Amino acid sequence: MELLALLLFISIFILILYGYPVAFTLGGISIIYALTFLEPTAFSALPQRIMGVMSNYVLLAVPLFIYMGIMLEKSGLAESLLETMAMLFGKMRGGLAISVVIVGALLAASTGIVGATVITMGLISLPTMLKRGYQPELATGTIAASGTLGQIIPPSVVLVLLASVLSVSVGDLFKAALLPGLLLVMIYILYIAIVAFFKPEYAPSIPEAEIQAFRAEGFWWKVLQAFVLPLLLITAVLGSIFAGLASPTEAAAVGAFGATLLTIIQGKFNFTVLKAVMRETTHLTSMVFWILLGATTFTLVFREMGGDTYLIHLIESSNLSAMTFLFLVMLVVFIAGFFIDFIEIIFIIVPVVAPIFLEYDIDLIWIGILLALNLQTSFLSPPFGFALFYLKGVAPEGVTTQHLYRGIIPFVIIQVIFLGLIIFFPEIIYVFM
Repeated sequence: MELLALLLFISIFILILYGYPVAFTLGGISIIYALTFLEPTAFSALPQRIMGVMSNYVLLAVPLFIYMGIMLEKSGLAESLLETMAMLFGKMRGGLAISVVIVGALLAASTGIVGATVITMGLISLPTMLKRGYQPELATGTIAASGTLGQIIPPSVVLVLLASVLSVSVGDLFKAALLPGLLLVMIYILYIAIVAFFKPEYAPSIPEAEIQAFRAEGFWWKVLQAFVLPLLLITAVLGSIFAGLASPTEAAAVGAFGATLLTIIQGKFNFTVLKAVMRETTHLTSMVFWILLGATTFTLVFREMGGDTYLIHLIESSNLSAMTFLFLVMLVVFIAGFFIDFIEIIFIIVPVVAPIFLEYDIDLIWIGILLALNLQTSFLSPPFGFALFYLKGVAPEGVTTQHLYRGIIPFVIIQVIFLGLIIFFPEIIYVFM
């Protein structure tokens, strides 16, 4: 029976790789295995589990954060941010690329949706960077890496889902992710500054006349609109969580309302925009929850078959150390990220390995941060990184896949080194907790 549980896991993985819908594959194959190999009473707990998912107050944060991100995308905020930040850092070599990283971090803290951020940044900043003489590799690498910061910088949908699956506090996971996210932004900026110093032709500065012309007309009002207002929104969302004034779900509602206000201030709010945002929010939320319901069915059947007990016994009998098992899990997640989306990895792989980490007495908050960083790295890694596909889809003519691959490799190396840093110095994540 235990081997059948592993066969169930492998069957689902193979069918997803073949392109079958994730939600229905997870639930459908699990039910077929249960009907074939288990007693009918095995399903008695399923309705209760499904209702537990649907009534989970914490998961209400998912549609609210998605709404917040899509509304900010429609508001034109990213364009204003990039334009203003570019002029603030314009005199520096590599200033435009540094602006892209900072804006990517701000959008990550505002939206938490990788695809939307990468596409938005690619459409707005890539043509500008190429026009100003930036090396295509540096430009594409910077945009793709900055766009995936939404995986680790709170409030992140990835962190909300990980907290749900690992049964840890969303607020604690947000606090733990804050410093790693900020450090990663600083390392990206440092890398760009070093490249610009040694290879100034790769990242030229913006002409002084252009900067002066931008600053001549209502400069500080532009800074207020583009920079201060989003910061206030981020502070309201994260500050209320960290100060204990609001739960993550309540803070997500504040963020959704604040994003709507910012769109009104930008003069971009109308019924058409609201309808589009609500449609996209409903679509993404429905997808997440269908996968979650399928994953709930899979987890129940897998455990009824004794799959989790068998895996724990297998690990114990093989005398694997905690670090060796952690390395194996990180490797599997990294490779899986080439082929399937982060939501599927969270709902398929994480529930299987979480009980084993508990057996090793490993802090699941730390595991959550490592998984988020790992998923971010796999989003960037050639040849199948999702962020690269998003960016290639909106890149101007002349930007090749080779440019994207060569440009992202230094950032992937940074990510891997940084992941190792968090593994060997876990105290980094506890600074704000």
